[in-house]
Amino acid sequence: MKYTIKTIAFCAFFLLGNLLSAQGIEFFHGTWAEALEKAKAEERLIFVDAFASWCGPCKRMAAQTFPDPKAGDFFNANFINLKIDMEKPENAEFAGKYPVGSYPTLMFIDPTGKVVLKDVGAKNVDQLIETGKKALGKSDKSVDYEKKYAEGDRDPKLLYDYVRALNAAGKPSLKITNEYLNTQQDLSTEFNLRFILEGATEADSRVFDLLVKYRKEIMALVTEEAVVARMEKACQRTVGKAIEFKNTALLEEAKTKMKAGNPARAEAFAIEADMNYAKAVKDGDMFLRAARTYQKNEVKNNSAKLHELVVSLVRSFPQDKNVLKQAEKWAKSAAENGGLAEYWMTLAGVYKLQGDMAEARKTAELAKKQLTEKDAMLREKIDHFIDSL
Repeated sequence: MKYTIKTIAFCAFFLLGNLLSAQGIEFFHGTWAEALEKAKAEERLIFVDAFASWCGPCKRMAAQTFPDPKAGDFFNANFINLKIDMEKPENAEFAGKYPVGSYPTLMFIDPTGKVVLKDVGAKNVDQLIETGKKALGKSDKSVDYEKKYAEGDRDPKLLYDYVRALNAAGKPSLKITNEYLNTQQDLSTEFNLRFILEGATEADSRVFDLLVKYRKEIMALVTEEAVVARMEKACQRTVGKAIEFKNTALLEEAKTKMKAGNPARAEAFAIEADMNYAKAVKDGDMFLRAARTYQKNEVKNNSAKLHELVVSLVRSFPQDKNVLKQAEKWAKSAAENGGLAEYWMTLAGVYKLQGDMAEARKTAELAKKQLTEKDAMLREKIDHFIDSL
């Protein structure tokens, strides 16, 4: 079986058009009011892609920028992401409150509804991330507390606000949290319980263990959703550290702590963590084991989810024979049961990566039969794919 850079690049290009949303920016599908509530609970800014359906640059960003893994890594970690078609009647209230003059308009809005940053025009991945960093910088209030802290101010309220500001800006806060909690005799006071909740930013920490210990008491002060969200976010951060340092012990600790934090989500979280870790360290066997568990437990026979899983497999390990063999099986199942042209084309892409040009052509021709007159762009891609064989 022969792979060439040209073959892999072309198949990757085609599959990028059918990206699994989790690979790029994950957009929230609730209402604006629900997005605000989520932003308050998670203490994050809301990123709004204000677009119009007819806007060409908007379509380019949706196809090329938002699905990029780099954009996903940054925006999913830092923002609640929302796409709003400004010309739809159901979005008239939002459009009236946040008017725009051209498309796309990119807005970063805090949980109170205040616009932190507004920018106009399409961005590539690096430009979009840079814009996001500017928004985080504008909302970073930690510098206001840093000076007082450096001058020796250890007022509990200041320390609490300092930690909140650091967390909101995505900066490390454990040092300040531990410094304060280590001075406390009674951790069960209301103020200290709130401090524990705010300070539990990483699962591999004493503060997280305190959050588990005082979970019921803290839930009496805030919502269960807020506690669970904080626990999962802390576990996700520890998975990120495991990937950064290639440390499987940290990975296992994150999964174990998730069982204590949110048992209902623990199994799915463990699978996602294993897949993300395996992809980062380029371990195809580990990724495939996790993907099979994910398919069995979560995807089952859902054609859309199965297709998304195939795309993730191929994008992550386009030269791994075992991965491609499994991708072929799932892609064929998704295509036969789902019947969509893009599903058949993903299967054709898998055949091409495996070096089976005859099956790739045959499958691509089958995909063309599923097209309608409205699918001119996909038809062009399919023709280009066939010409490349």
